[in-house]
Parts: sequence; C-alpha cells; structure tokens
Amino acid sequence: MAPAKNTLVKNPLVKNPLFARYFNRFGARREERGNRELRQELLSGLSGRVIEVGAGNGLNFPHYPLAVREVVAVEPEPYLRDRAAEAAAAVPIRVTDGTAGDLPVPDGEFDAVVVSGLLCSVPDAPAALAEFRRVLRPGGQLRFYEHVRSRDAIFARYQRIADLIWPRLMGGCHVQRRTQSAIGRVFTLERCRGFRFPPSAAFSPVAPRIIGMARKAETPSGRLSGDRPTAR
Repeated sequence: MAPAKNTLVKNPLVKNPLFARYFNRFGARREERGNRELRQELLSGLSGRVIEVGAGNGLNFPHYPLAVREVVAVEPEPYLRDRAAEAAAAVPIRVTDGTAGDLPVPDGEFDAVVVSGLLCSVPDAPAALAEFRRVLRPGGQLRFYEHVRSRDAIFARYQRIADLIWPRLMGGCHVQRRTQSAIGRVFTLERCRGFRFPPSAAFSPVAPRIIGMARKAETPSGRLSGDRPTAR
C-alpha cells in the first residue's frame, strides 16, 4: 500500500468495554489456528481504496495487499478503536469513528468494503448493507467473513436457543443470522463458501462460517441490481 497518514478521530458513540477487552485479549488466539489464513483469503486481490467496517483491534491490517493504496478503518468502540490505531502505526491505515449504518464517507468513494465478524452484531443488517452499497463505486466489491446460521436443522435449533443469551455475553453478537441471503438481496454474490471454524468446534454456536465476495452491479438502465437472493 502507498503511504497514508494515520489519523485517529475520537467520538465514542458506542461503548462495550467488557467485551472489547475480552476480544482484544483472546481474539488473536485463533489467528494461530487458521484465522490468519482466512484473513489472507478474505483480502487477497484487493486494490485501490478500501473501507473496513468494524475493524476491531486491527487483526486484518497486516494482510492487506500492496496494491491497496488506502484503507479507512471504521470502529465505533473506543477501546478497540485505540488498539486499532496502535496497529495502524505499522501500516498506512486511517482509523476513524463511525457505525455500519452511518459511515462517515461520501457516496461511491471506495473500490471495496471489508467486513469480518460484523454483520452478526449490527442492529439493522439490511441498513448496514445498503450503506456499504452507497459508499462503493459501481462494480465495487464487498468482501465478507462472517459466522452464520447453520444449514443443519438440528444445529440451527441449538443456535436459536444459544441466541437467547449469547448476545448479552458477546457484545450484541447474534448466532443465527441468515447473512448470505441478506447480502444477496443487496449485492450480486460472486463467490461464497461455507465451512466450520475451528474444524474441531463441535458445540460452538459461531462455528458455521462463510467467506466470499459480492459486487455492486448496475443494470443497463443504470439502476442497481442484486435485489434478489442468490441461491447456493
């Protein structure tokens, strides 16, 4: 990536200090168990200007390709945003405040939006996805790595029960969202694969995952397409 000024804008709208400290302390443990390679897959081939929404403490930062000339990293939680600013000191990334439903950037400015572990916890996923589409240029990409509702009916029933308490423990994270279908209603899904992470996680309600890429497309009339779910 070309050099860019690292700037931290503070405006703490969202505070979740207990979860933030838990995530900062324990989130990196899974990097050694395969998450690092998944982040590389998530970001591979990106270029131009990128906005990462819900950047957390910056675990994605070291994996951005050199072809990316600017990253704007949006994180609403003050403690995690400070940790992200520290991580950004080593790479050309600008960290700023903001939420998924109200990004502090103009329309059509970015070549890609990156999210990982975000759409499970936003209050309004369709509104967030519409906001992602707003800030993308025509043909821009949404890169996503998220945990989702299982396709296995028995495990999905277990997730539904877990979802009664999980959001209270894990910063508003919901374990049974149909995120792939939600993305497909706003974007054109180009690739998406499902898997379990970690592979040995027999009872973790967040083990079912998807990773992939969707695109902001335009019809010949100039109107945005991607309003219908893409089946897989």
